[in-house]
Amino acid sequence: MKVLVATSLTQGARDNDYNWCIEGELVSVGEVCPRDREDPDGGCGCGRGFGGLSSHRATTTARVAEVALSRDDYAEAIRSSLEQQGWDPCLCCYVDEAEELLALVSDWHAGTVVERRLDELVVRALPHEHAGLG
Repeated sequence: MKVLVATSLTQGARDNDYNWCIEGELVSVGEVCPRDREDPDGGCGCGRGFGGLSSHRATTTARVAEVALSRDDYAEAIRSSLEQQGWDPCLCCYVDEAEELLALVSDWHAGTVVERRLDELVVRALPHEHAGLG
């Protein structure tokens, strides 16, 4: 199935890009804090970031990737990450988050690089545009 993973591809396209995730780790789209709520380029950076499910770090770029996971395994990865970060994930929250993330990327081809602008994901590069980039 297609999911979002951390990538360094297209990093630097914006002056305020950052990438502290592990390349290829699953990422999620978290809540935006009050500091960034009106401006994705605000001081915090959460309005433009994806959170790494393994590293618990963040990046401003994610890539659509085909991975060999079931829906249940994907939801479990989100649940486990939330629990590791000290949250008490309820069943509806992490299952809903998994379904929402899967729906967000369903129409994009694997290899598409996206950025976050608050509640919107925007295509930064299509697979053929970054072929050969590392």
